[in-house]
Order: sequence, then structure tokens, then C-alpha cells
Amino acid sequence: MNFTHQEVQSLRDQFPVLHQQVNGKDLVYFDNAATSQKPQRVIDCVNHYYSKYNSNIHRGAHSLAAKATDAYEASRQTIADYINAPYETINFVRGVTEGINLVANTWGEANIQEGDEILLTQMEHHANIVPWQMLAERKKAVIRVLPITKEGEWDCSNLKKFINFKTKIVAFNAISNALGTINPIHILVDAAQSVGAITVVDGAQSAPHQLIDVCQWNVDFFTFGGHKMYGPTGIGILYGKKELLDNMPPWQGGGEMIREVDFAETTYNDLPFKFEAGTPNIAGVIGLGEAVRFLQETDVSRIAAHEVHLLNLAEEACQSIEGFKIYGQSKNKAGVLSFLVEGCHAYDLGILLDKMGIATRTGHHCCQPLMKYYGVEGTCRASFAAYNTEEEVEAFIKGLNRAVKMLRG
Repeated sequence: MNFTHQEVQSLRDQFPVLHQQVNGKDLVYFDNAATSQKPQRVIDCVNHYYSKYNSNIHRGAHSLAAKATDAYEASRQTIADYINAPYETINFVRGVTEGINLVANTWGEANIQEGDEILLTQMEHHANIVPWQMLAERKKAVIRVLPITKEGEWDCSNLKKFINFKTKIVAFNAISNALGTINPIHILVDAAQSVGAITVVDGAQSAPHQLIDVCQWNVDFFTFGGHKMYGPTGIGILYGKKELLDNMPPWQGGGEMIREVDFAETTYNDLPFKFEAGTPNIAGVIGLGEAVRFLQETDVSRIAAHEVHLLNLAEEACQSIEGFKIYGQSKNKAGVLSFLVEGCHAYDLGILLDKMGIATRTGHHCCQPLMKYYGVEGTCRASFAAYNTEEEVEAFIKGLNRAVKMLRG
């Protein structure tokens, strides 16, 4: 069920950054796929930690340390519940990029051998390409790429050509940041399992827009960052199946990830601390927990339905613009409108929209291989969140029409 007008306004009231003008116009923030805004409750939560009980966690014997530890580990449990994962399988990282690099540099380093294959898809973000390329170069492994259709969906018509008993890792996004495609992840999970490969899922875009159940999905690794889901920057999680995490070597060495240190030998801590070396982003973890609670209370399913409603309004209205082309026309999409207008450079559209107070994203969206497939340098992207409104979509359409007229003279 979509949000009512009153419900959306109530949501907007929780986000202080939205209530301002940019270039003399009311801000329309349509760059949510890059980073979402933060509700006051998340800002207050982080501020409260720093102003009331700032302390290092876990080993302190004093009251502030105990309070900080309790809040930190409560966030871990909240996040575990959110994705239906065991508590000890939630590892805090800086974000998706670090999560993928952790897997590449631990499981990958220990298990990939010369001639092994790593399967990616044509719509991956650079963060889910470059770490695997680096691993493949070190290990003399082979990168394979599953193609997509012009509509922006995986082309699984000849999947056996891409997944075989040489395949050791299958890495893909759950939702494309550049196209909005919601991928049928069970297809690649089932195929990977049939040959004994592991799956690594980039959940950056799915975490705020999709109900997640890592146990039901049966993925081996799943990672997301806080800043796209109403939480702080610089914090995220890596989920991994316990048996895999137990057998992986630590990635970084230092405090917290150890059990006992001696100059002769060091033994490592149990999960979930084994991969969390050093003082963590305590405030970020606590803020991320609060952001997840916001999502749970607001209802992710309703948020997703609202965003798709706005997407449908925008796509329909844009059809009247001559030369307008959508990139990503999957039957199952999240609230992402990636487009070009004939005769108008994406960057110029973005600059002119900004002059009207409308924030969008232009460029290749860290998906250069995908843009090369479509034969473009980049696109203009409008992406929606819980707090966006129908009136903002109308302002965007009006602004886009005006920008196109200006560019076409």
C-alpha cells in the first residue's frame, strides 16, 4: 500500500536537510541511490553517543564503556534481525567496497588457484569488479562476465556457458545502481551451488528498498553500507555464512580481533570479532542500528511501493519529451530513472536541474563497462526515497522540460 500524502509529509518532517532552498528554489533531492538523507533520530543518536557516553567498547570496566558496548552490540543484533542472519555472522566494515575486498582478500586468497574462474555480470559497480580483477591477477584466475539484455536484465539463456566446475566465485548486485533492475538472485545462487561456487552479493541498493532474508536467499556473502539506507557514511556490514567465516583467515591484524598475543604466536578471536581489528566506527554502528530501526518501523515494503509509484509517474511523464530514452527497462525495477535526452549532454542536464534546486546524478555511476555496453559515456539518474513526493516529481518533469528547451535553443 502506498503512503498517503499525510504520511509522506510526516516522513519529510523527520529529515532536516530537506527543508532548505538551493539556488533560490525548494530542494528536490533525487540523488538517493548515491546517498540518502538522514532522519533526525539517526543524527540525534550519533550526537547522543558523542555527547553522553563516548567511550571505547568491549574491554572497559567503567560505566560509559559498558553503555557504549551495549549500544554497539544492540545495533549488531538489530541488523542481524533485519536481514534474518545469526548475530555472529554480522561483521562491521566501512561499506560495500570494504566488504567485497574483505572476501576477495581472505576467502579468495585462500581458495582461488590458477585457472579458476570468477563470474561477474555486465551491470556491476566498479566495487564489484576491481577487487576480483586484482585477485585474478594475483592468482592467475579468469574473469568471466554474464551479459545482459538491452532491457537491463541478466541474459541467462546460455548460463551453462558461464558457470562450470572451474567457477569458484559468482559476484553480483541484488539491485543495479545504474539501471534500477531488481535481479532474480536465486538463478545465480542455484547455478553457483550446483558447481560448488560461492556467491557474493552487493546489497548496496537492496538494503533500503527490498526485504532481505539471507537465509532464505541462501547467499554465502551479502554486504551493504549505511549511507544509502538513511544511516551514517563510513559504516556497513558484511554477512557471511558462519562456516565460511570460521575458515577464513583474518584480513587485518590488531586489537580486538585477537584472543591471545605472544611474540611466538597469536591466536584469533571468535566471530563476530575476528574481522574487526582496531577501534571501530562506534558512532557509525550505533547510527546504523537506528537507521535500520527507522526502516523497520516505516516498513520497507511500503517504502519500495511508494518509490516505484513515483518512478512510474516520472517515466510516464517523460515519454512526452522528444528524444527521451530510459536505460534500464526491466519488468522488475526499484525507484531509479536512468535516462538521456537526444541532443542534451547528461552533465548539462544535471547542472541546469541543479540551478532549479533539483539534485540528480550524472555520469557513469561507477559502471563504465555497463555504459560501454549501451554505447554512452553516462546517463542522468533520478532516484527516489521514502520522503520524496508526487509534487517533487512534477517539479522534476517541469525542470527537465525547461532544461531540454534551453539546451536545444
